Amino acid sequence: MKFKKAVLGVAAVATAMLLAACGDKTIATINGGQKITESEYYSSLKSTASGKQVLSTMIINNALDAQFGKKVSAKDVNAEFNTYKKQYGSQFSQQLAASGLTAASLKENIRTQKLLNFAMQQYSPVSKSQLEKQFKAYQPKVTVRYILLKNNDDGKKQAAQVISDLNNAKGDKQDEFIKLAKKFSTDPSTANNGGLYTPFDNTDTNTDPAFKAAAFKLKKGEYTKEAVFSKQFGYFVIYMKSDNDKPSTITPAIKKILEKQLTTANLNDQTKVSAVIKKVIQKADPQIKDNDLKDVLQAYLNPNSAAAQQQNPANPAGN
Repeated sequence: MKFKKAVLGVAAVATAMLLAACGDKTIATINGGQKITESEYYSSLKSTASGKQVLSTMIINNALDAQFGKKVSAKDVNAEFNTYKKQYGSQFSQQLAASGLTAASLKENIRTQKLLNFAMQQYSPVSKSQLEKQFKAYQPKVTVRYILLKNNDDGKKQAAQVISDLNNAKGDKQDEFIKLAKKFSTDPSTANNGGLYTPFDNTDTNTDPAFKAAAFKLKKGEYTKEAVFSKQFGYFVIYMKSDNDKPSTITPAIKKILEKQLTTANLNDQTKVSAVIKKVIQKADPQIKDNDLKDVLQAYLNPNSAAAQQQNPANPAGN
């Protein structure tokens, strides 16, 4: 799994610096006396799509920072960065490289995501109707155990046998489930720990939909009385380890969770992000001094313009 990149990308910061005030300083020479100056490089770069993208990204990042920078501290960024380091452990550097990132660019990426989050909250606030709709789909985060059987008739029969053994167990059902998971589960990543699965809620996109739907119907200490079929994986038997009590009303604590879920969903919606970025730019009112770059923000301000056909306004870096 790769790190998720910020919607604006982390486009060539070093290159971006060259788009500032370029002069006639020589940046490269060739045998025979020919040379390339900063101004020549700038003139060439600004005519390219990538050069224009670097400038637009710089403008938007500066606008976001001006409007919301005080809300995102270095401490917040480092905390999330360290969470990634802990999550990936010894594989952290490898995952960074696989995602085309460095430690510095990951931190910049995290900061941009946080700035966008605040921009989304201000320019696209969550409505009461959205909260109510999200609440209908809401499920608290739960922890389950599962036993996975093969995706064939034998797997179906084994699942039925596991359920029968659970039904007839005289002692603690969870203890019995752990024994059966170690004996029957075909998933080596969880069999030895009794089928224990990472906690998940209604927004989880990595868990099989049929698995989630069946799990959310269980109360603590209950297990599925019929095998849960997944075309991708096979047959599941699921045990609910944690409390699974959904509140009847939207409490202040639940409201915060719902707002976070909705904001996260909006940040994954390129159309909504584009609309928010447009508002950020409009408030910033950037003044572009170079006539050749006057239209560099048109992909954001006017998505239907000819300039917008050149790039994806919500994800210009193609990430």
